[in-house]
Amino acid sequence: MRKGFNLIEVLIVMVILGILITIIIPSYRHSVIRAKEAVLKENLFQIRDAINKYYYDKKKYPTSLKDLVASRYWRDLPVDPITNQANWKLIHLEPAEDEDYDPELMEGIIDVSSRATGTAQDGTRYFDW
Repeated sequence: MRKGFNLIEVLIVMVILGILITIIIPSYRHSVIRAKEAVLKENLFQIRDAINKYYYDKKKYPTSLKDLVASRYWRDLPVDPITNQANWKLIHLEPAEDEDYDPELMEGIIDVSSRATGTAQDGTRYFDW
């Protein structure tokens, strides 16, 4: 009566584990990227929603994202999950050709986008979202 495994059985198990790992790792990486992209989309939505609420409440756009935190639209500034920083690209209001320039109004932030470089899994660029 023999006890234990022979070399062939151990090698077969190691090959099967190797195949499973090569299948699982790329799938895991894609799921992590998909999750980060979903968080980025949600953060952008929440920031834009807070900017709109600030505008409707105060009749002017915020001059910085910290104004939204100070006015308690958020507890803290959301972080871009792709860059792992809270440094959003701010888009300011630009006057139309026939409008007078109002410095207080023009300092306001009307939109934000990500500073992340690269392309999402759907083929779009992160900073275009």
